[in-house]
Amino acid sequence: MKIIDIHTHGIGGYDTRTTDFKHLLNIAHLHGLKGVEEILLTIYPATIKLMRENMENIRKAMEIQNQLIDNGSKIIGIHLEGPFLNPAYCGALNAMTFLEPSEKLFYELVEGYENIIKIITIAPELDGAPELIKKISDIGIMVNMGHSEATYNEAENGYNHGAKGVTHIFNAMKGLHHREPGLAGFGLLNKDVFIEMIADPFHLSEKTIELIFKVKDPEKIIIVSDSVKETETYPENKGIYSNYGKLLGGSMTITESAKRLIDSGYEKEIIMNCITSNPKKYLERE
Repeated sequence: MKIIDIHTHGIGGYDTRTTDFKHLLNIAHLHGLKGVEEILLTIYPATIKLMRENMENIRKAMEIQNQLIDNGSKIIGIHLEGPFLNPAYCGALNAMTFLEPSEKLFYELVEGYENIIKIITIAPELDGAPELIKKISDIGIMVNMGHSEATYNEAENGYNHGAKGVTHIFNAMKGLHHREPGLAGFGLLNKDVFIEMIADPFHLSEKTIELIFKVKDPEKIIIVSDSVKETETYPENKGIYSNYGKLLGGSMTITESAKRLIDSGYEKEIIMNCITSNPKKYLERE
């Protein structure tokens, strides 16, 4: 079973915000050195023009990679993290680039790239989001919910319109509250929805990770790196923060995160499923 990371922006000084497709091949190579066999390159929200340029570079990298013998981790497509997100929960993303959900803007963004876009993250509470989620799901692209202020009911509505995943649960979303469990609560309690989890030492406390595995069916948990260009360039014992104290991205590849959890006592088979069969099932809409 292949090891798959469905959410990586970059690693080792390279990221998807580039005009040089060779940088994307370097990302794949570096992930491959860590034992990651397939990746979805994840694009940051930006102007539609810039996001399309990023997607074109990924398409070129995929075409070139198919001609290489040593191609590292195989680029299997794109995860669009935005731009239909909630500015109140932008995290480290640029809220100035977020857009209100609309079918017109969506098709302007994705036209010509529908066959390589595998996932798009949307905030389900935004006006027009449920209808757009249905349109996207109907054309075969998986929809994650994230960067969101959604209530439990709004998250459930997004799910009922076709969203089947939650992007990096607990991060960049309203936290659990005893009167409003929100998107995080929905992700934990809905038996069918898949959840991404960043399992480095900085994004979630060890007790939160323990809570996730105790509440959620482990076959619906997908460990992701959310790695960025700074990943593998910072000391291992430090998170990747901006000058303003915001956590920018994951500090480990998924193989390193999995090893960390296994070493801390989690069952190896369960953790390995979180980076192999679980993301495979999600991408195949099982």
